[in-house]
Amino acid sequence: MNARSALFDLYGDHLRTRGRSAPIASLVRLLAALDIAAPATRTAVSRMVRQGWLSPVRLPQGRGYALTAKAVRRLDEAGRRIYRDAPDVWDGSWHLLVIQHIPDRARRERLRAGLGYLGYAPLDDTTWLSPRPSAELEALFEVEGVRAERFASRYDGDAHGLVARAWDLDGLARAYERWLGDAEELLSTCTEPTDEQAFAVRSRLVHEWRKFLFRDPGLPATLLPDDWPGGKAARFFDAEAARLLPAASRFVDRCLDGPQ
Repeated sequence: MNARSALFDLYGDHLRTRGRSAPIASLVRLLAALDIAAPATRTAVSRMVRQGWLSPVRLPQGRGYALTAKAVRRLDEAGRRIYRDAPDVWDGSWHLLVIQHIPDRARRERLRAGLGYLGYAPLDDTTWLSPRPSAELEALFEVEGVRAERFASRYDGDAHGLVARAWDLDGLARAYERWLGDAEELLSTCTEPTDEQAFAVRSRLVHEWRKFLFRDPGLPATLLPDDWPGGKAARFFDAEAARLLPAASRFVDRCLDGPQ
């Protein structure tokens, strides 16, 4: 886990609901629990400021950093997907995008990565689909300067066959199985952790789970195989994340309230 990823996890999992800001000294202490050195934390904070994810603020405890509006949108959406806050209801319609041709390869790759993160898959070079529209779509198109036609449509063929062509569900299933094995091993020695240990273990659990945001489009259950391993992995994640949360939260609060 690098410092930048750890900061995204920290703000998304804890600080987003604690005023969306923290003193730099608290950030250093919290990431130290993850074996990340202070210089790496400060460098990552500066990088996130340049990228528009954090902004410097003056807090009662001293110099700190707050989430920008862009970061709040991204972390709110990520939180809904990580903890699956939205009901799994699908009306059978697909969100289709027909995107203008982009001659620049770097822009095409950025757009491809961004659409994949938002849960879209390509049918061809310019046509993408998802079972639901993303609230972040407009921001992505604005940043990349892209125009796209958007449609809500029905598919008359085999929906499961369409999904199998658009997404690599076999590869995703194997990734969930590997994650579950690694997570069970990580948690096997964490039966009575200290608050700091609970924070560290839970941070690593969330960090590895968050990687599925870039791979799993969040398909409705009706489009997934009956024995889908993502369901078992999600239940394990939910149970262990909830078990460790009280102790992890106490550690975060102490770091935020302690000497600066």
